[in-house]
Amino acid sequence: MSRRESLRLLGVGSVALAAGTVSSLGGAEEIKASEKILTRTIPSSGEAVPVIGLGTWQTFDVGASEAERAPLAEVLAAFAGLGGRVVDSSPMYGRSEEVLGDLAARVGVQEKLFVATKVWTQGRQAGVEQMEESMRRLRRTRVDLIQVHNLVDAEAHLETLRVWKAAGRVRYLGLTHYTTGGQAELARWLEKTPVDFIQINYSAGEREAERRLLPLARERGVAVIANRPFSQGALLGRLRARALPGWAAEIGCESWAQVLLKFIVGHPAITCAIPATSKVAHLRDNMQAAYGALPDEALRERIAKEVAGV
Repeated sequence: MSRRESLRLLGVGSVALAAGTVSSLGGAEEIKASEKILTRTIPSSGEAVPVIGLGTWQTFDVGASEAERAPLAEVLAAFAGLGGRVVDSSPMYGRSEEVLGDLAARVGVQEKLFVATKVWTQGRQAGVEQMEESMRRLRRTRVDLIQVHNLVDAEAHLETLRVWKAAGRVRYLGLTHYTTGGQAELARWLEKTPVDFIQINYSAGEREAERRLLPLARERGVAVIANRPFSQGALLGRLRARALPGWAAEIGCESWAQVLLKFIVGHPAITCAIPATSKVAHLRDNMQAAYGALPDEALRERIAKEVAGV
């Protein structure tokens, strides 16, 4: 079975799943892509995770109606069925944690997912309360990764997270910053504080992290999650009218989204990119970037020049 056919059939299966006509992934689990999904290891543990994950900012912040949630159930089912694991959320993303927890339970993929969330508040006790609430919303007694968002009161929250990690309540701890301007401070934290993960903005249009932060993460053995892979859609908007170059086929890409994602995960310091979507067709398109060859440094530079030249 070809990869394209696998994706098509999985899409059919996930529609039925989201509609509640089956109680588990069932046949979708048996549909295997012809190529092995690309993974990267988390340096602190050696655990492997797929290079393409799923973000939930804005997309999972919806109400309780079936019309709003059914498309997201379809996305989550297709994501897990294609081997996706890392899903990133936050208590700052409205109802995203709650929706993710509810739908993961509904489609039966809780145990398949590597769930990451964040803490973003002042004060140790406020942080404990926020993280407890996140666990309740996510319907989990243990979260895979909790990250101190934007370094807010990082010292206090990291102290709590170390205790929680020792107790088995969280598997990994990390730090994030979503702006380029915050990367210098994040680098200073990496130099003095051991963490498992950082999460940063990085894409073919936002490359500042290549100067210091990504080399430092490799040196320190820290996994890196890349958010804003399309610069909040700006890169795709600029490239939409441009024909896909012939060289895209060299790395198995059939869309600009795949090219942009492979640019990111082609960097050896990147562990996972987390594009967000509420459309299963976009999810399947994004997930194809987790298969096939990755660009070497020369091709990554060519991709960046294509983006800069638009």
